[in-house]
Amino acid sequence: MELQLLADNEEIIPTVATWYVEEWGHLEGVRNLPNMIEELRDYLNKDKMPLMVVALEGGEVLGVAQLKFREMDIYPEKEHWLGGVYVSRRYRGNKIARKIIAEVVSIAEKLGVDELYLQTVRLDGGLYVTLGWNPLEQVEYRGEQVLVMERKLGV
Repeated sequence: MELQLLADNEEIIPTVATWYVEEWGHLEGVRNLPNMIEELRDYLNKDKMPLMVVALEGGEVLGVAQLKFREMDIYPEKEHWLGGVYVSRRYRGNKIARKIIAEVVSIAEKLGVDELYLQTVRLDGGLYVTLGWNPLEQVEYRGEQVLVMERKLGV
């Protein structure tokens, strides 16, 4: 498995957009497929945010995650976010998400980010607790209960 940037794999945007719409399309404010494809073009950066890390093997996309600005509009003061963590159903359970998240954290540190936030529907924090993320609060967002978490970087 290789970890690369979406910027080096622009041809996979339709696959990622389809995943996102299928997984989160029911949520208020999530775009339809053509709009999601267009939105993901904003992530074609290599040395600045927003950007996206992709896991690839043999030309197949295994999973993705984003390093982005202000994912939740109810937290305008929380600037840097890990978001859009998704692993293809065929490859779940193989620790791919862990590797992608670690790469996003590493890139964030190189870009001088001091703290990252995320939101998860796993109200116990799930995987993120084991990776050093700390719960901040549980809120309702886009019609779902989510746990907002934080991770201090460079510590």
